[in-house]
Amino acid sequence: MLGLLVATDARWAREALADLPAVLRDHAHCEMKAASHALSLAARHPDDLAVVRRLTAIAQEELEHFDRVVAVLSDRGIPLGTPPVDAYAAELRARVAKLPRTAPPMVDRLLTCALIEARSCERFKLLLEQMPEGDLWAFYKELLAAEAKHYREFCDLAAHVGGEAASSARLAEIARVEAEVVRAQGASPPRAAIHG
Repeated sequence: MLGLLVATDARWAREALADLPAVLRDHAHCEMKAASHALSLAARHPDDLAVVRRLTAIAQEELEHFDRVVAVLSDRGIPLGTPPVDAYAAELRARVAKLPRTAPPMVDRLLTCALIEARSCERFKLLLEQMPEGDLWAFYKELLAAEAKHYREFCDLAAHVGGEAASSARLAEIARVEAEVVRAQGASPPRAAIHG
């Protein structure tokens, strides 16, 4: 799905649904971090206003998603809590930073974001397959489409910054790294978190 080379362990959805409050809290923090990261990337590439505007639009959408997840938390009486460590995203970024440099750093950052969005999309799909239909199901169905769109937007931005052929080759390389991170996480029991 969306360039991912390894599927999430099926046990993940069961763990996630068994502790839905933890997933919702983690999801809210993921959306906030995604918005912040998109703005950070815009600040790192200020000379191309087309890139800045597209990243700003992604950040605004992620912030809207954050607000909507917080509304779900509020409706259910679940506190937001402090942001948990996203070991998946941290490990992916660290491993990508150690790759031999074959593309501009901005391309690597954009493609890493693309794969994080793809993984979120895959996880939302797994939740939808297990979750009873209702308001939360409809919400995650909508967000699944948004995550897929963000994946494509980050890939398009990487192609704009680094060229189509170079960014496509780099995406394949970073996807292999992302698969290694997911396999390594699979050795531990799944957590009730979007990237757990």
